[in-house]
Amino acid sequence: MTVNSDIEREVHAVAERAGNAAVDLATLSRSVKDTALAAIADALVKRADEITAANAEDVERARRDGTSPAMIDRLTLTPARIEAIADAVREIVELPDPVGESVRGGVLPNGLDLRQIRVPLGVIGIIYEGRPNVTVDAAALCLKSGNAALLRGSSSAYASNTAIVGVLRDALEGTGVPVDAIQMVPGRTRESSTALMRARGLVDVLIPRGGRSLIQAVVRDSTVPVIETGEGLCHVYVDVDADLDKAVAIAVNAKAQRCSVCNSAETLLVHDAIAEAFLPKVLAALAEAEVTVHGDRRVLEIAEAHPTGATVVEADEEDWATEYLSMDLAVRVVSDVDEALAHIRTYSTRHTEAIVTDSLSTSRYFVARVDSAAVMVNASTRFTDGGEFGFGAEIGISTQKLHARGPMGLTEMTSTKYVVTGDGHVR
Repeated sequence: MTVNSDIEREVHAVAERAGNAAVDLATLSRSVKDTALAAIADALVKRADEITAANAEDVERARRDGTSPAMIDRLTLTPARIEAIADAVREIVELPDPVGESVRGGVLPNGLDLRQIRVPLGVIGIIYEGRPNVTVDAAALCLKSGNAALLRGSSSAYASNTAIVGVLRDALEGTGVPVDAIQMVPGRTRESSTALMRARGLVDVLIPRGGRSLIQAVVRDSTVPVIETGEGLCHVYVDVDADLDKAVAIAVNAKAQRCSVCNSAETLLVHDAIAEAFLPKVLAALAEAEVTVHGDRRVLEIAEAHPTGATVVEADEEDWATEYLSMDLAVRVVSDVDEALAHIRTYSTRHTEAIVTDSLSTSRYFVARVDSAAVMVNASTRFTDGGEFGFGAEIGISTQKLHARGPMGLTEMTSTKYVVTGDGHVR
């Protein structure tokens, strides 16, 4: 493998150390890994002061750079938030270890014993934006599933991530887990990210976590296999047979309960036959939640005829394709479920779609024709989450079809291998 720069040489060096650590990590018992994770959780709390001090540098820099309040909030760490991050690590300790699990197998007619068992992926690179909690989440999930983690956070959280990785690595000393199982990718420029993306043969898989531009850049530029996660342009369709009160509650929750996450709804589709009855109700509720509505012509007409106090602006083509991650919601009236499905096929990122209906046949029709990682029937899109599904912690929501789809928990961070045992068998 040709190395063209100093930073590429440094990235390859940490990847090689991660590969060596992954060999040992793959064979460790659950008890050894859980002991290491418990040590990490304790160290985070014990050394919270130095983490928050480093984080303060990042926050101050972000303020000087004019970063939005929402992004600064994501970046900020407090002792309480660090305690919550440590608790999340402790929750991972309680999860079953997928490594070594037998997926299927049996004795073949020729007497060979065939078993398919779960094994770690190996070296996982995670490229993510300015949320330093991801540093801990990713490292802990990789460790529990037997993978070595190469962590490449954004430059905006560089001081925070450096401090956190130092704490994590120190905590591994003497636990039996190789310290190089957790490493921070060197460098703060795009060159280091590119070097990680081009480290095919040294890195087994890359997982980007962030917005569309980050994900697409990794998919476009990487020679390492990529699992796409995170981007969510989610839809709620309110059918002609919907219970309108339930539909209002679901639509408002899907948008406003937490608007800055990938499973929040960005578009509301409403059947024309109930638009006159439903839209005034939902617009009033959205107004109370301080949501700005980007509506089509029909929505604007109904909003004008039935004043609710909602802020309604005219939608354009860009609105249907926008993952707002803010208190904005695109709303469109459709003629039937097929037009709703056509809209979803055109604009969805294949994350989560929801239908609200009391018609079993329509819900089955919708579920069968939606091509997304998760489909909700009479429930908010906000439930697409590893914890809500009962899987525990997750590395993200995979929106592709290969290897993993939906919440990526510990099981999805493994591959499999076949073990064949014979007694002198030859073919």
